[in-house]
Parts: sequence; C-alpha cells; structure tokens
Amino acid sequence: MTNILVGTCSWTDPALVRSGWYPPGWRDAEKRLRFYAGRFPVVEVDGTFYALPSERNSRLWVERTPPEFVFDVKAYAVLTGHPARQAALADVPPGEVWARFAAGIEPLREAGRLGGVLFQFPPWFRPGARAERFLEETAERTAGWPVQVEFRHPSWWHEEQEDLTCALLAKYGFAAVAVDMRQGLPASLPPVTPVTSDRLAVVRFHGRSSSWGRGSKEERFRYDYSRAELAQWVPRVRALAERVDQVHVLFNNCCAAAAVHAAETMDELLSPRSAPSSSH
Repeated sequence: MTNILVGTCSWTDPALVRSGWYPPGWRDAEKRLRFYAGRFPVVEVDGTFYALPSERNSRLWVERTPPEFVFDVKAYAVLTGHPARQAALADVPPGEVWARFAAGIEPLREAGRLGGVLFQFPPWFRPGARAERFLEETAERTAGWPVQVEFRHPSWWHEEQEDLTCALLAKYGFAAVAVDMRQGLPASLPPVTPVTSDRLAVVRFHGRSSSWGRGSKEERFRYDYSRAELAQWVPRVRALAERVDQVHVLFNNCCAAAAVHAAETMDELLSPRSAPSSSH
C-alpha cells in the first residue's frame, strides 16, 4: 500500500550507530542518511526537540535523499511548552524562537520534503481552556505547515473527551498521532486511532517496556517488538490508509537496532503480498 510510509524516529541515535546496522564504512553523517533513505521512505528528526534546526542541515538532508523521501520534524521543546533545551535561548522572546525554527525547516518545506511537524505536548498539558488557547496560537504560528499533534496526558483520549479532542484538532487541520505504548500505567495512552485530517495520520511506537514512567530514557525505550505485536496493528494501519492521503508509521523504541528491525518487520507485514486474500 503505497500511501503507508514506515520508518523510525532517528537515524543518528548513537546506539543505532554502534549496533552494526550501518555497514562498515557507512558511518559518517552523509553515508548514514543515504543508507537509511535507501531502506525507508520517511524518518522523524528528533534532534530538533533539543536544539533548533539549521537551514544548512535541512538543505543537506534534501540533497542526500531521494526526491520522494520525507522528513517529519519534531518541534523544538519551547514551542510545545517544555523548558528550553538550549541555555542560550532561555531568555529569547517566543516569537524569535518560532522564527528561527521556521527558518531552519524552510528548505525541507520548499523542496516538498516536509512530511509533518510533530508537536508532542508534555504530560501536564491537559484538556481545558488554557490548552485550547495554546493550540489556537500554535495554529496561527504554523499556518501552511503540515502539523501532527501527540498528547502525552491520557485524558485527551478518554471516552468522554475523545470526540471533543478530535473536533479541536480537525478545526485546525492538525493530524492526530496514535500511540503504541505499555498499557496499565497511570500515564498510558489508550491505543486509539483517531483521524482528524484527511491528509495524514501518524502512528508512533514507543515500545512496551516495563520501565515506562521510571528509569532512564534508555530503559524506557529499550523494547523489541515481536512480530505478533506488530501484526495486531496491521489492520488498524490499513484502515487508516483508507481514510487519509498518507499514513506515517514511526518507531521510537530507539535502543540499538530495535527500531529499524521493527520498522523492517512492519513494512513486510504491510506489503501487498502480506495482505489477506479474499475468499470467493
């Protein structure tokens, strides 16, 4: 199904580089990206959450990947209400931070290679008037951008709130992000698959580690999906693909080569030859 793009949430993660997935001699920045882009059609740039993107890097990414390859870019921390990740920007006016972020991703947008900008809101961002104002301001700032929204507080997708959340995102044309993660924890997001934009739907796989919500970042995201676990999502992803122009399926279990191996398996499961045959 050509409108389903499968990839990972990083191609530069140090643990991935050390894992041996990249062939010997393919470990400098340019060769790594070329190798990755030869195997997947999409990647999420997660480094832009920690530091503002640069125009130079965006231009290089365009040059080093095929014309159909797309980048999903994670919004810088301050833009989603997180603390500033760069000390030098702690006192910079919000408008200037927005301007710098926009300039950094503009080469991707100009080249038609910007798949989406991911706004991952913090766990303390809950439904309510204040959050709605923040989303309205975000919509004004991002006019013309393909925006994806991932909420980290589960109440956004509780049964009594889900329809309101969908209506709010649809109002601004924001694509809702579905999440796979460990269930049964207070912070667990339900595995709902809302459609709030006819252009795009996104599914992000965070892993199902028992360390979610505690432990180090590496412990939280260290998880190897089984083929059976991924197969559970295949009909749901295919159903999304029937309702939107494009689906991005991205693996964030970035520990060693776990994410790329899961993405390879998911891509195989979603391939037309893996589709169930019709009975007559």
